[in-house]
Amino acid sequence: MTALTLSTAAASGLRADAIVVGVAKGPKGPVVAPGAEAVDKAYDGGLAGILETLGASGSEGEVTKLPAPSGFKAPVVVAVGLGAVPEEDAGFDAEALRRAAGVAARALAGAKKAAFALPIQDAADAGAVAEGARLGAYGFDAYKETGRGDAAKSGKGPLGEVTLLGGKPRDAAYKAAIARATAVTEELNRARDLVNTPPNDLNPESFAAVATAAGKEHGIKVTVLDEKALAKGGYGGILGVGAGAVAGPRLVKLSYTSAKATKHLAFVGKGITYDSGGISLKPAGHNETMKCDMAGAAAVFAAVVTAARLGLEVNVTGWLALAENMPSGSATRPGDVLRMYSGKTVEVLNTDAEGRLVLADALWKASEEKPDAIVDVATLTGAMVLALGNRTFGVMANDDAFRASIVEAAEEVGEESWPMPLPEHLRKGMDSPTADMANMGERMGGGLVAGLFLREFVGEGITWAHLDIAGPAFNEAGPFGYTPKGGTGSAVRTLVRLAELTAAGDLG
Repeated sequence: MTALTLSTAAASGLRADAIVVGVAKGPKGPVVAPGAEAVDKAYDGGLAGILETLGASGSEGEVTKLPAPSGFKAPVVVAVGLGAVPEEDAGFDAEALRRAAGVAARALAGAKKAAFALPIQDAADAGAVAEGARLGAYGFDAYKETGRGDAAKSGKGPLGEVTLLGGKPRDAAYKAAIARATAVTEELNRARDLVNTPPNDLNPESFAAVATAAGKEHGIKVTVLDEKALAKGGYGGILGVGAGAVAGPRLVKLSYTSAKATKHLAFVGKGITYDSGGISLKPAGHNETMKCDMAGAAAVFAAVVTAARLGLEVNVTGWLALAENMPSGSATRPGDVLRMYSGKTVEVLNTDAEGRLVLADALWKASEEKPDAIVDVATLTGAMVLALGNRTFGVMANDDAFRASIVEAAEEVGEESWPMPLPEHLRKGMDSPTADMANMGERMGGGLVAGLFLREFVGEGITWAHLDIAGPAFNEAGPFGYTPKGGTGSAVRTLVRLAELTAAGDLG
């Protein structure tokens, strides 16, 4: 991955392929952002005017390249838009810095080294720029002969090294910010890799093997339940979803414990490594990206490993509910009744509503340990995409304050989310004449119905939230900011932030 260093060196004397500066959108044209004073001075104070002549405005996502001034060892200056000039005495917010750094990193694909002279007022700003740069430089090239990710067309690899100018290499806070950014981005990018891996190579067994290897590396206890163990334990939901596939299902438990912890969080992830819809087969045009249906499990996996790498003083347990949903002679049929791990029976009316079935078993299992809170993450419903679009995930919970805390945590780390209700009147639609309940209810409000279904499998008295990341988990459009095309790593940063807040005693 892209290397990170802090430096107090002058921009002019630094050997690099490019110097990155920020430019903001002012009321009368582009404004050079703090951090680029030395570069602007080398243009005799005329950098803003030159950029305006070249068509730059400072809008977010804008990139303008120009020859470096005389005397600079770097040959190119890259000006990246930060958006509107902040109010007086207010710096650029962290997300603006992340996005600008990500855009610059993508624009510099193929370069060996770049110096970022973006506005850095404190260690938090340095961490934001570091995150954006490393996430923006991401590429998935495991199945290509040459090139990586977005740069594959030109055969260019990702930006090799980022030097943050204005950072303080010997300052403890800055060091900690860079260390945190390194851990978060490495694990988030690993989640992206998992989402992008084709389903012929990533199935429940191989995903469990990845988790087991990571557990050994980072001191996380990993337990894997295979088909026999699942059958013995009565995990009817996971087994029912995986019944039609050659590759058997798995339930993976990752346990990170801290000797100083006083709180315990449980994260539960939907891990459908490929979703055909089962007997209720998806129509043509809806199958092609269904390798991404394990993005929730990837996020949970990455969050637990990150918590371990950061040494957070909180116990975090991750549950990966893994299965392939395939049609075959042994597949679960519409009309079948499954007995879940909780003992509740569920009539399966639609086998493409499978994520809630694997999550139900994992939620009940997680509840047995009586954690302080459970958060599940899933690419669960197309209804949530219709409601919130492709960049925002929905948050439902059995506690309004906890739901609000998650939305705030997501905003803090730069992930878009929105609080959603759990209307009680929608529960009746899941009544079944045959079983305790059905896996489907009213079509309208389908994302909320799914949340109500999951709530049925949360232990009494346990605070719980559900994150439906069906929209932002997989980006089918072009890259933007630090977000690539393909797997995005949605919800990883929110889960990590929840663990940090819980460790600090700042989350109820």
